[in-house]
Amino acid sequence: MAFARTAVLMATMTALFMFVGLLIAGEQGIVIALVLAAAMNGFAWWRSDRMVLSMHGAREVDARSAPDLHRMVADLARRAELPMPKVYVIDSDQPNAFATGRNPQNAAVAATTGLMSRLTQEELAGVMAHELAHIKNRDTLLMTITATLAGAIGLLANFALFFGGSRDRPMGIIGVLAVAILAPLAAGIVQMAISRTREYKADEMGAEICGQPMWLAAALEKIDAFARRIDMNSAERNPGTAHMFIINPLHAHSHDSLFSTHPSTANRISSLRQMAGVSPRRESAIPQFRFGPWG
Repeated sequence: MAFARTAVLMATMTALFMFVGLLIAGEQGIVIALVLAAAMNGFAWWRSDRMVLSMHGAREVDARSAPDLHRMVADLARRAELPMPKVYVIDSDQPNAFATGRNPQNAAVAATTGLMSRLTQEELAGVMAHELAHIKNRDTLLMTITATLAGAIGLLANFALFFGGSRDRPMGIIGVLAVAILAPLAAGIVQMAISRTREYKADEMGAEICGQPMWLAAALEKIDAFARRIDMNSAERNPGTAHMFIINPLHAHSHDSLFSTHPSTANRISSLRQMAGVSPRRESAIPQFRFGPWG
């Protein structure tokens, strides 16, 4: 199923590239765009994960540089029956995290410094378990390719605006302007190409991996509150990657609400409470347990 979704996404993006190529240079533009799309799809398949990590200035850490986080991820990966992913840290005060990689054997998890400093160990474990669930569900390839290609839509639209407006091109100036205006909307739709249900599934599996749904529920509540007040500069510069994070990192700005890439945090918390058998009225009923060598 994951492979089929990825193939559909790549085909859709290729068709978009070819259409813009038609606007820019007619039939020759279609051929050029097809070659370019093939190259970008291949690059996205093999290298987009490294590109996304680079976009956010993520640095790889190990058992020496970040022993607690590394041990935690290793412990949770064993529980999830996954290979040990690479672990990265992003210098940002906003607590957040994401996973990337084309398959479980080539995966990585990234956490912000704000996540490690503002959450308890239990809450951090819930977040890391959620990201490992994305890896186990093989969401990460589609998420990463989407992030890489979403930005390409805007670049192509700008290129068409400057070089594709001559009257002898198909659809002429009006068509080119339409593409340039609609490109940001198309980018938003591409971000939503992955169903929001993947977050609910990752929440559920993540709760099973760490063993405590309320750890993740408490983490989501905290991250959502902080994300509304603290900007994440790397995400603002690369909004096409917003859908990869556990909570939308762009909550601080109203224009980001046009295309919501995440389901309601309140609904996610409610689902986790139901898993834990906690009444919605018992807002403070969040267990504080410790387990594992990192606890």
